[in-house]
Amino acid sequence: MSHRGRFDLSGRTAVVTGGLGILGRPLCEALAEHGAQVALVDLDGPAAVRQAAELAEQAGVACQGYGCDVSDPGAVQAMVEACERDLGGIDILLNHAASKSRDADAFFAPFEDYSLRQWRSVMAVNLDGMFLTAQAVGRQMLRQGRGGSMIFTSSIYGLLAPDQRIYAGSSYEGRAINTPAVYAASKAGVCGLAAYLAAYWAPHGIRVNTLVPGGMQSGQNDIFQASYGARVPMGRMGQPAELTGAVLFLASDASSYVTGHQLVVDGGLHVW
Repeated sequence: MSHRGRFDLSGRTAVVTGGLGILGRPLCEALAEHGAQVALVDLDGPAAVRQAAELAEQAGVACQGYGCDVSDPGAVQAMVEACERDLGGIDILLNHAASKSRDADAFFAPFEDYSLRQWRSVMAVNLDGMFLTAQAVGRQMLRQGRGGSMIFTSSIYGLLAPDQRIYAGSSYEGRAINTPAVYAASKAGVCGLAAYLAAYWAPHGIRVNTLVPGGMQSGQNDIFQASYGARVPMGRMGQPAELTGAVLFLASDASSYVTGHQLVVDGGLHVW
């Protein structure tokens, strides 16, 4: 195989949860452009079907959209069975779905006032959903007997505590923001789960790695972007498309001897 060919995903099927998100869309596009059939999974089933059809036409590969609540074991299992039926199995999982919940006031509440109900609501998607999806896809990969690659999306705040000073005067789409403890705790849990499964499934040729993005530009105001950028050696937030190279590496044979790794894409934030 040529060096360039090690990034070729032709003949493989990639499941991407959270495929309609700000990061999910370019990641689905990158996988399809490199030859993978893509199962685009999101809570909004009709929108996932529409986006998958557009992606199939754009990339010239088979793509399917599926609605799925990743916190529901039955829904996750049904999604995996549909992928196997429609696309012939699963070779790659981008375990990416995450939630900030529909109640922004509850999500961004101060730690001292944070409700257990809200905590569990976020954990149900950010951590339980990762577990359920990995479990169902892992069973499918074991049945297939051809190994596979799983990529779990965490966050730099799964490794580091946020600098609370950057949130003064900061907003996202017009509302004040912070990084709540439930987000950091859930993303740290993602790292731990991925590490466990990397060792657990290694004898079966299933590689499990973690993508650890830093802050991505997606609607934050200028004050936040400047404050965050001042904490980063490269001096800025990332762009969603800057994650695609890392995902293609971890999904493909280019990383055939890489498992249990945390690939940090953060402009150098973690070194300061």
